[in-house]
Amino acid sequence: DGLRGKKRHLSGATLGPYPGSAQGRESPARGAARGGKRAAPAGAGAGALQPAKLSRAELYKPPTSEELSQLKETEDLFHSSLLRLQVSRGGPGSRRWPRSAPLRLTDQAWLPKGVKVPFLQVPFSVKGRFRFVPPTELKVVGSYLLGTCIKPEINVDVAVTMPREIFQDKDNLNQRYHRKRALYLAHIAQHFSKEKLFGSVKFAYMNSNHLKPILLLRPQGKDEKMVTVRLHACPAPGLFKPIRFYPSKNNVRTAWFMEQSTPKEGATEPPTPHYNNSILCDTVLLSHLQFLSSAATDFPGMKDGLALLKVWLNQRQLSKGLGSFSGFLASMLVAYLLMKRKIVKMMSGYQVLRSTLQFLATTDLSVTGISLVKDADASLPVLDDFHQAFEVVFVDPSGLVNLCADMTASKYHQVQFEAKRSMEILDDRMVDGFQVLLMTAKPMLRAFDHVFHLKHVSKLQGACKKMQLLNELMDRGGNYVAAALPFIVSLLARGLAGRALLVAHSLPEIPEWPIDAEPPKHKDVGPLMFGLLFVPEFAASLLEKGPQADHPEALDFRTFWGEKSELRRFQDGSICEAVVWEADTVYQKRLIPEQIVKHLLKLHADIPESSICYMGALLESVIRTGQEVSGTGEEAMVSVVCSYDDLSRKLWNLKGLPLTVTAVQGVHPALRYTDVFPPIPMKPIYSSYNRIRTKHLLLPLEEKPCPAYIAPLKIVCHMEGSGQWPQDKGAIKRIKAAFHLQLAELLQQQHQLVCRPAVTHTDVYKDGYVFRLQVAYHRETLILKEVVTPEGMLKYQDTEESRQLELETLHLPYLTSSLHGLQQQHPVFGSTCRLAKRWVSAQLLSNNISEECVDLLVAFLFLHPAPFTPPSSPQVGFLRFLDLLATFDWKNNPLIVNLNAGLTGEQAIKNRFVAARSRLPVMFIATPKDQWSSMWTQEQPSAQVSWVLCPCPVVAARLGRFPAPGAMVFRPPLEFYDVLIHLNPTQIPRHLESVDRPLKSFSRGVVKNSTSVKILFPVVDYDPVQCYLQELRDAFSDLALFFYDKHGGEVIAVLWKPLSFQPQPFKVSSMKGRMVTTLNSELVCVPNVEAILEDFEVLGEGLVKSVEARTEKWTI
Repeated sequence: DGLRGKKRHLSGATLGPYPGSAQGRESPARGAARGGKRAAPAGAGAGALQPAKLSRAELYKPPTSEELSQLKETEDLFHSSLLRLQVSRGGPGSRRWPRSAPLRLTDQAWLPKGVKVPFLQVPFSVKGRFRFVPPTELKVVGSYLLGTCIKPEINVDVAVTMPREIFQDKDNLNQRYHRKRALYLAHIAQHFSKEKLFGSVKFAYMNSNHLKPILLLRPQGKDEKMVTVRLHACPAPGLFKPIRFYPSKNNVRTAWFMEQSTPKEGATEPPTPHYNNSILCDTVLLSHLQFLSSAATDFPGMKDGLALLKVWLNQRQLSKGLGSFSGFLASMLVAYLLMKRKIVKMMSGYQVLRSTLQFLATTDLSVTGISLVKDADASLPVLDDFHQAFEVVFVDPSGLVNLCADMTASKYHQVQFEAKRSMEILDDRMVDGFQVLLMTAKPMLRAFDHVFHLKHVSKLQGACKKMQLLNELMDRGGNYVAAALPFIVSLLARGLAGRALLVAHSLPEIPEWPIDAEPPKHKDVGPLMFGLLFVPEFAASLLEKGPQADHPEALDFRTFWGEKSELRRFQDGSICEAVVWEADTVYQKRLIPEQIVKHLLKLHADIPESSICYMGALLESVIRTGQEVSGTGEEAMVSVVCSYDDLSRKLWNLKGLPLTVTAVQGVHPALRYTDVFPPIPMKPIYSSYNRIRTKHLLLPLEEKPCPAYIAPLKIVCHMEGSGQWPQDKGAIKRIKAAFHLQLAELLQQQHQLVCRPAVTHTDVYKDGYVFRLQVAYHRETLILKEVVTPEGMLKYQDTEESRQLELETLHLPYLTSSLHGLQQQHPVFGSTCRLAKRWVSAQLLSNNISEECVDLLVAFLFLHPAPFTPPSSPQVGFLRFLDLLATFDWKNNPLIVNLNAGLTGEQAIKNRFVAARSRLPVMFIATPKDQWSSMWTQEQPSAQVSWVLCPCPVVAARLGRFPAPGAMVFRPPLEFYDVLIHLNPTQIPRHLESVDRPLKSFSRGVVKNSTSVKILFPVVDYDPVQCYLQELRDAFSDLALFFYDKHGGEVIAVLWKPLSFQPQPFKVSSMKGRMVTTLNSELVCVPNVEAILEDFEVLGEGLVKSVEARTEKWTI
């Protein structure tokens, strides 16, 4: 207790009467009345301190509520009363700060070398005098006292009141107040930089606003990261008359700003609302704190609600930078809703979050502003005055300050859009709202379909000139980024009106800087990013239809689009202005928004194309087919599907079959639009082959390069059921073989198609493609499941053969048709899958993760996109795919893909998953038709492979650094493999598909041709590398894992299995690939690495160029 008493004595009583503490801030008269020390008159010395004399009764009387809150604050934040005392007195010796003699504002020689003025003084010359006088009071303001701070950044805002005597009459004009404020902070910074108390003393711009520097103080040692004290200099109360700062008033003279000697005659000065607002903000810091604290009393839900809101804003990158929706703004909004009784003090934090999001979603502050003024005062400006001056309006309790002054309408619309989306998510029972809204980050790259940034922000100077924004520049203190941004965004929003749901921009953010450095310039905001979120139906339309030629709006349309606009006659007979964009392929159509953005910025803002780095399709180069640059294979996919549709019609109508065809189902990825490189129609060049005339076959010649890979497009033909089908599995296979022969014969007779029958299938050459028909009989799987027990009982159980057949004839066709349907709803689904598969393959994992598994992962992104909207560009879909792989908790959760909305009991799947986790595959994917077995991930990926997938986030981060060429993201890391087998490019049939396209290609024995009918059959599905890989796996799977990129990779990577390198006891039966050695006088077997590496070469003779052993990677 004695200790507590001491603490109480030091924190409460001792602190109380010092200037700058709670009691010292009272008027001198009240201070004296309470027995405190009368404040020394302004002229008396440098404020020498006298010890306070307190009577015994006063010393031990119960602490007031204010003292109690100070005690709590001291305990929580300052860790010791002494530190609290020092900060509240402005550091040791702050009262000994000398007053300086009055000097002209431009005379700054008194500043020592170690401190630079934290203000861009352009133009430099300005009237007025400055001298330093110690502050009249320091007060803690802001979220710390309200208890609504959230980690990681705990900021304590301290208002430093500058005494009245340092100001003069016209300090409201021409940045004089702002410059005095900056000099005042520079003086304090110089003193604090010498103190041992502070770990770092730095400057920053408040909310990245150049007119408002602040001083950041951090404690020493390990606490430095924990808390930042932010000093805000503000004027003495009553210094300025508020009427001078109404939104319609001018406080920056054009002649001064333009550095002209005399003002132009008769020119009216434009209003400077943003400038005025920046001064007014400093005068209301304390009144805002009192307003918020009265709202927060007896309202515990407010703290929780604000914490949730701040996290929500942070995850969406909305809360930092110039014109951000800051935590302070969120607090004021909650107080407004409380005032309007949209929120009551009984509500919980969650209800506060919901009510606030609901309000944001349904209210557009850029159209109807809101005000916190309680009693209307006729002399105050009205909301309309604010709407004329600012894009977004939210007026504070004084009726003078617009809290959203710097926010652009576009940024508010983004907040509104996010709030609407969040409300939908909260109302959706199927989504875990908390995880999705508050735990998932939404960086621009993953949230928007196309992103572009201005490489040279300084180009906006020219834009300001072109758009004639001098008044805005004056108002913003010369900040051309802030002046041009609203105009640039509204220009783009108009140009992309029907195509984009949202045109958003990143918030200009300027980092803090040391006090001895020059303040950052306007261009130091880094790259300014813009995000476009598309309406999928209209994003790629070729036509921009304008008004009729004789309408008055036609001129405006022509001015807006420049020479791109032309008169056109439409089918309905009307003659209208129109803009037509050039694009032939789907890939080019996706990039029409890029053409629009570049055209409009060049035309209206003088921003050259070279300054715009547009990220709409940077990655898609890796799925381009062949040498032509124009497309990414969507058209090829459509022509494959058309040819397949035609073939299935022909099969339905075949005459002469003993049983009719009941269904034709495609199972090849190209038939669901997700084949990485769709087949191209081709015809063999006979000179590259050895002809076997009798069988109408072609065999590749040894001396020629390996022929191009021809993928067979697999189709399942279901035959009708009949009592004629045998009930024996061997007999069924023979009947199917007979059907294959007959199908070939009938297709040749009735449709002149070249066919090649085999026991298990028939290959059909049509339109340059090879289709592989496989006959299916619906009871065959059941017959394969039959097992006769030793007792002679017949029972059914799954066998490997029955599972495989079920997969091929039942599940794969269902998956293909479901994903085909998904492609119809989301046009970029197929291309996103292709990018994802190309990446998986490029990481050398094509044999370790099935194509169907990747298709389902991507389908998940489209069917369950929360908190995003479904992707409308392949690139954003792919980035989200990488993020899903990197962040999804496979160990504890199943991934549920609700195809065709066929699932209702998701919870049952989760419960069953948790109960049986140890027996289930590493990646568990549930779909409506496959809820319990996760058939597509049953075998692969194995646990070893799943850790190879983990570099994803690193890859995504690589991409985040602009601009990363597509190939960069796809190149695999080869450093952690033990052996690399380099292959001979002439023998790689898919060499042209590799990530880094080869400069020279080989003639692969085929030409592109879809019209030839009579041909000799080339070798189908022939890839020597895959044959070699199979041999390697058969021979060495117990010793090593093999990885390869099937799309033209030149390297097979080998990883030794650590367990197989442990010495084994000598057995004759287990000597494959091993040699005998002695260890501790015992005979043991260890792998014979040199012989194995030699075997690699021998097995792959002609295909293997060299084997590179990284001996340092493995030890025996």
